[in-house]
Amino acid sequence: MWHLYLDESGDLGFDFDSKKPSEFLTITILATNDSDTAKALNSAVKHTLRRKVNRRKKHIVHELKGSNSSIAVKRFFYEKISSLNFGIYAMTLNKKEVDEELRNNAITKSRLYNFIAQQILRNIPFEEARNAVELIVDKSKKKREMEEFNEYVFSQLKTRIDPRVQLTIHHRDSCAVRNLSAVDLFSWGIFRRYERNDREWHDCYRDKILFDGYYP
Repeated sequence: MWHLYLDESGDLGFDFDSKKPSEFLTITILATNDSDTAKALNSAVKHTLRRKVNRRKKHIVHELKGSNSSIAVKRFFYEKISSLNFGIYAMTLNKKEVDEELRNNAITKSRLYNFIAQQILRNIPFEEARNAVELIVDKSKKKREMEEFNEYVFSQLKTRIDPRVQLTIHHRDSCAVRNLSAVDLFSWGIFRRYERNDREWHDCYRDKILFDGYYP
């Protein structure tokens, strides 16, 4: 079974004059076709939270976040999973290169997000799937946006996946699905490389990055 986890770093804001949005948006998918690896990733997140984040704390943290986890915590986590069978696929949008017309249209921005996600998915070898493909997305969209995302992904993947292979898409809270914490950490590292030219965390796991696209 293929297990995929999707998250993003940065934002889709385009008001660079009066606000301070990110210059880039990075969408990342962590993928594995090994259920034991998916379980081990889950255990590594749990172990890192217990040993490095919540130790001696009164207020318990339930997820790892790239934006507020120290490099020591990130490295501790990666040491637990570096030998596992998974790949990281990402694509980064340079928002300042997006046409003005696209910037100011909420519907178009949603389509832009879906398009970038599809460019990542097309680089994952789903043709090798033999029984099921499950995509879990960090829950951040409104209901209609989730429906449009699901419809778009289904329409794009149905020609690549054997019709006997079940494809499911779920939008879940990252506190409930620990592996979303893992992809959040990796997405943050790729995003920071573009946004701040900060490679410290990114370079720890760069061998796991199988696709690192850039748009436009």
